[in-house]
Amino acid sequence: MITIKSRHEIKLMKTAGSIVAEVHEVMKEMVKPGISTLELDEKAEKIIKNNMAIPAFKGYHGFPGTICASVNQQVVHGIPAKDIILKEGDIISIDVGAVYKGLMGDSAVTLAVGKISDELKKLLEITEEALYAGIKEIIAGNKLYDTVSAAVEDKANEYGYGIVKNYGGHGIGRSLHEDPFVYNFRPGTPGPELKPGMAICIEPMFNLGTGNVHTEEDKWTVVTDDGKPSAHFEHTALVTDDGPLILTQI
Repeated sequence: MITIKSRHEIKLMKTAGSIVAEVHEVMKEMVKPGISTLELDEKAEKIIKNNMAIPAFKGYHGFPGTICASVNQQVVHGIPAKDIILKEGDIISIDVGAVYKGLMGDSAVTLAVGKISDELKKLLEITEEALYAGIKEIIAGNKLYDTVSAAVEDKANEYGYGIVKNYGGHGIGRSLHEDPFVYNFRPGTPGPELKPGMAICIEPMFNLGTGNVHTEEDKWTVVTDDGKPSAHFEHTALVTDDGPLILTQI
């Protein structure tokens, strides 16, 4: 069931979203060659707790980190570790969730580590463009898959990127993952009608090569089948009478 959020719930989600956005701003400053993903994780947790919130991911189905830190060919759910050291030319996808007074915020961004290749710059640029193309379609009355999912798919197809089909966006509110599931491609049905008060996470994941992925032995880290890099961007957005409202911004 897709829930409609009350004004009070939306207010709390805005606060949760602003905390997530604050974490991302700090992550952008910290991501440099030589830093470990565990250092990033520890800082993210400190920021969330200092804002009287709770890390949404830590302990979720047993996940050990505050952030998902996915490097290069890792698509999502990378586990932070002290021995994973970022180096020049890497890219890292950082996914962050926070719970404030029972309501959630969730957002992801892929960052360059130092100077990266033009090919990777383009991958990041287009994946982020797909995110905003999808958000632009979060309009009351639109059918989710015919508009939001289609906009994301079209951007990937335009540049020949592989679309990760095993994972996608989702509804969000009092639970981290609520209905509906948000495909990053047209699944063949129009999808549910968007109504004011629905909160959904749009999160395109594009790969330089194949869209096929698999999970590593740690049972969390998802990687591309061909070992080529992947980018991931996400925002939590609200359907309103006046168009989409991004909740994961400061």
